[in-house]
Amino acid sequence: MPRSKNPGRPAGTAGQKPQQAEPAAGSTPTLKQQRAAQIEQKLAGFKLQHRRSRRNRLILIITAWTVGIALAAGLVVFAVISTLPKSPPAAIDGVQTFPGLSSNHVTGPVKYAQSPPVGGDHSAVPLNCAVYSEPVPNENAVHSLEHGAVWVTYDPQTVSGTQLDTLRKEIPSTYAILSPYSGLPAPVVASAWGVQLKAAGADDPRVKDFIAKYRSAKTAPEPGAPCTGGLDGPGKVK
Repeated sequence: MPRSKNPGRPAGTAGQKPQQAEPAAGSTPTLKQQRAAQIEQKLAGFKLQHRRSRRNRLILIITAWTVGIALAAGLVVFAVISTLPKSPPAAIDGVQTFPGLSSNHVTGPVKYAQSPPVGGDHSAVPLNCAVYSEPVPNENAVHSLEHGAVWVTYDPQTVSGTQLDTLRKEIPSTYAILSPYSGLPAPVVASAWGVQLKAAGADDPRVKDFIAKYRSAKTAPEPGAPCTGGLDGPGKVK
C-alpha cells in the first residue's frame, strides 16, 4: 500500500492554514475588539447627545412661540381695552335734571329757563359740534343737544390760558361743543338734554364724567342724529 506524501497530516487539508480559534466566552477581548466597542460606545453617545440637543432646540422654539403668542395676545387685549371708553359713574354729584322739555322747531330767539339752556324749542338748524372761541347761538346749540351732544361752556373771565387748554383737551371730536358763555353761574357748566352740571373749574373731574355719561345718551330725544352739516358758529377752532 503506498504511503502518504505528508505523513501525519489528515487527508484533504493539504495547503490550508490552520484556523485560529475564537476567544472563549468570558475571555479578555482583543485590542481590536476593545477599540471597536469604544467606537460603538462613542457613536451611541454622539447620537444620544444629538437627539437631546434637537429635542432641547424644539422645546426652546415651542416655548418662544408660545411666549410670543401670549405677549402678542396680551398686547392686543390691552390695546382694545385701552381704547374702550371707561364706564361713567351711575350718578354724578351735583347734576341737576330738568324733565318735560319741549322740542319744537321755531324761528327767531327763544327765552330759556336755564342759562345755558338744556333743551326746549330750538332752531331747525343744529350747531356743528366743535370747539369755539366765541359765544354760539343758543337755539342752534340746543338742537345739537337734541341729537345727543354735550355742551360745555366756560366763563371767559375765569377760565383762560392753561385752564382753557386743559378744558379743550377733554372735549371729544364728535357730539361735543365747547364755547365761552357770559354770565354763567359757575366757572364751567356742562349741559346735555335735560341735565346740567355746575363745576368749580376746568380741572373738576366731574366734567369728564359728565361728558362720558351723557354724550350720545339715550336720554336725548334724537341720539345719533347728525352733529355736523349744520351751522358753524363764530370762532370755530376745531
